[in-house]
Amino acid sequence: MYRNWKNITFGLLAVFTAVSCQVEPEVGILNATAYGDDSAPLKDVADFPIGTAVGYTPLMNEPAYGEIVQRDFDIATLEYHMKHGAIVQGNGTLNFSRADEILAKLGNKEVFGHTLAWHANQNAGYLRTFAGIVVPAAEELVLNGGFEQGSATAFSNWSVFNTGNPAGTSTITVGAGSNEVRTGTRSMKVVNPIGYPGNQWRVQVASDFINTVAGESYTFTYWVKAQAPGGSIRLSTGTEGGGSAQFQGDQAIGTNWQQVSWTIVANSPRTRVLFDMGQAANTYFIDDASFKVVVQAPGGAQIRSRVDQALRTFITGTVNKYKGRVKAWDVVNEPVTESGQLRTNANSPAPANASDWFVWSEYLGFDYILNAFKYAAEADPTAELYINDFNLESSPAKLTGLLDLVQRARAAGAKIDGIGTQMHISWRTSHAGIEQHFKRLAATGLKVRVSELDVRMVMSSPAGQPTDLLRAYQAEMYKFVVESYIRNVPPAQRAGIAVWGVNDANSWLYDGGKEFPLLFDNSYQKKPAYGAMLQALKNK
Repeated sequence: MYRNWKNITFGLLAVFTAVSCQVEPEVGILNATAYGDDSAPLKDVADFPIGTAVGYTPLMNEPAYGEIVQRDFDIATLEYHMKHGAIVQGNGTLNFSRADEILAKLGNKEVFGHTLAWHANQNAGYLRTFAGIVVPAAEELVLNGGFEQGSATAFSNWSVFNTGNPAGTSTITVGAGSNEVRTGTRSMKVVNPIGYPGNQWRVQVASDFINTVAGESYTFTYWVKAQAPGGSIRLSTGTEGGGSAQFQGDQAIGTNWQQVSWTIVANSPRTRVLFDMGQAANTYFIDDASFKVVVQAPGGAQIRSRVDQALRTFITGTVNKYKGRVKAWDVVNEPVTESGQLRTNANSPAPANASDWFVWSEYLGFDYILNAFKYAAEADPTAELYINDFNLESSPAKLTGLLDLVQRARAAGAKIDGIGTQMHISWRTSHAGIEQHFKRLAATGLKVRVSELDVRMVMSSPAGQPTDLLRAYQAEMYKFVVESYIRNVPPAQRAGIAVWGVNDANSWLYDGGKEFPLLFDNSYQKKPAYGAMLQALKNK
């Protein structure tokens, strides 16, 4: 443990003083014996909840991790496994198995729910597909459309119906070589030496029957060219189980590859497609045939309805699942930009390679906030519901935007019980900014919760490693945050402080040993920051 903190020399304190004056004059001077006492659990000396965030892997595999969670904290927040991306499966079902494992491991420890409506950490692929924002590619229904499978003289899944008059006048064989094949190594080569004007059916090749849905639209496409100018071809259908044949108009075929497309409305549960090539004498090469259902992209109103349905399904299902076990939720997370505007795709584009990014307000506007709180309140009327954001202590414009949003939402009937301020800060963060943001949050009359506190210490240190001096800065900042919270937020509005993680190595900021933002080091030993936070809580 860092219990030797009381032995820091006055020479070190002199250096601390000099550096603090250069960087941040608000940082105070640590008393050499200030944080030697770290013996009491944090939760035992606080008169408001003290929480932490827990991750699945360390909780399940590192006993010291779980022991600290139980000993020092009143409340646990799941870092990831109550988020949309952890729960919503590719088919839209909700899988709570990992969250359930964590809750079982926590026993009767109180849990704060995080989070129900965020733009990140989501199954965004499912959301885009379900809503119709991205229309999935239709399934290929025709078999062996490239004519690659079959014998030297025939094709799997295709049948020759007519070969001229008399039968055998025309031949259907395998095309080969670059002049006869568009892609792959084979095509269908049809030699019709005699034209039968008005009787395309005289030379005919048919696909297998394909399962279709009467009333659905389907498109058949293929590539074709003729050996000589003046070719002619059409498509037709055969049916099984009812319905009647359909016929495409004659298509003029030249000597270069061209794609032909035909869309039909199926009138039978089973449909086959036929190439009819009896009209004009020629040699035809056919390749890359495809038969797919026509997927209709939904309109804006339908997309909006489905996005709202997806939001409701996730919130209602998740809150109902943990009703009674989880008594408070981050309902809406990070809804505004640094300038205080409601997020959209334009002002909050997805980071490169981010597959989990889905901005709800892009499709629902401000209503996504109203609806999210509505669905959560309907699912559990007794739960406390919070809105949560970051950088509120460092961006007055963002704080103003969030407070305006909260006021507007509450005026429209949203049940918002409190505001979470994340406070992912550093030892350099302005004390004045912290003070002012707590005052403004408290002035709303709502509960105020420090929801995700951590304090970066290394920053731009040339050594890139924690030093006694940097630990001192970090400890002082943890102490100041607690003191400012107590000083500026009335007791009735104090919903608590949650440190975002247990030990440095399991922090989201650790990055292989580049940052050390938490109360415990990699060996689960208490850092000076623990004693500093403990002292601030004792001196409330």
